[in-house]
Amino acid sequence: MNKKQKLVLIFVAAFISFSLIIWLAYGSEIFTKTQVLVEQKDELFGWTEKKWIDKFIWGLDLSAAISGISILIGAILFFMFRTKKIRKE
Repeated sequence: MNKKQKLVLIFVAAFISFSLIIWLAYGSEIFTKTQVLVEQKDELFGWTEKKWIDKFIWGLDLSAAISGISILIGAILFFMFRTKKIRKE
């Protein structure tokens, strides 16, 4: 394994780790969400109503997609950066 291949492996591992850290920071949800159901209480009348609020929540499915794509690109680059040995006959 040469320097370029090691660098590709480091970048792929860092990219996957960064994706999983973001997933943990957003609350470890399984599925990605774009809206969240929130209950709002009316102070005057005392009843509650439910509203959908636009909020992006990073899911494990998004992290898995990013990880898969980065592994695929990393494998292609790892193969392309290999050292080619020439046989002498």
